[in-house]
Amino acid sequence: MFCFHNFSCFILNFYCFTHLTETQTHVCVSHSGLLQTLFLSLSGIHTYQMMVGCEWDDDTGVTNGFWQYSYDGEDFVAFDLKTLTWIAPTPQAVITKHKWEGLPGNTEYRKNYLTQECIDWLKKYVDYGRMSLLQKTPSSPVTCHASGFYPNKIMLFWRRDGEEVHEDVDHGEILHNHDGTFQKSVDLDVSSVKAEDWGRYSCVFQLSGVNEDIVTKLDPKVIKTNWGRTEIKRDGGGKDTFLLIVLCWIISLFIILSSFM
Repeated sequence: MFCFHNFSCFILNFYCFTHLTETQTHVCVSHSGLLQTLFLSLSGIHTYQMMVGCEWDDDTGVTNGFWQYSYDGEDFVAFDLKTLTWIAPTPQAVITKHKWEGLPGNTEYRKNYLTQECIDWLKKYVDYGRMSLLQKTPSSPVTCHASGFYPNKIMLFWRRDGEEVHEDVDHGEILHNHDGTFQKSVDLDVSSVKAEDWGRYSCVFQLSGVNEDIVTKLDPKVIKTNWGRTEIKRDGGGKDTFLLIVLCWIISLFIILSSFM
């Protein structure tokens, strides 16, 4: 899923979780029953996927969410957050629709997760994903530092007049943060850059799966230094566009467990 118009999205793509509350246990038992029904009816290898996510427009505050399942790449059932019912696009899914709508607490749990827990996580990670320009001394390189992003499939580089700069650039390694996110830095030697040419340079952050880049111009006013701290502003009036794509076996258990601690 991709986000446009300053929407921030949080996406999970994982298989059935088997924790923690009575409601979740019922849901997982139901999933297991669904899998048994599907897999007993057909031979060979099949794919069962669940995708859960939410959207938040940080300008208007409007939120939305989705919770849907597919079988062998085809839509099977999807939760309608507006009507709090399940949509069954095929006759085979009608039995599952009625069964899940009759589970005690199932609908309320999904509504709460999509409208509250998921949005809380999204806001937290949007707040984490920040870029800064740093400089120790006036003669030091300017460091473009990005932190709090996930996953670690990113590109961070300097460009001049729209073209990537390779000379006088030192790329740092991607490092782990204590909270499971990542950070990276890239230095630009500005000792030979004339003051009037600084505006031709910018630092670019690209996250895999996100169409919109985060671009920060090389401007002395936004550089954080040891002799005066300055807050950075992004191009576009400080609007945040951030996408978090999560693979099932890496992060799903962490999200589910944390939401009930």
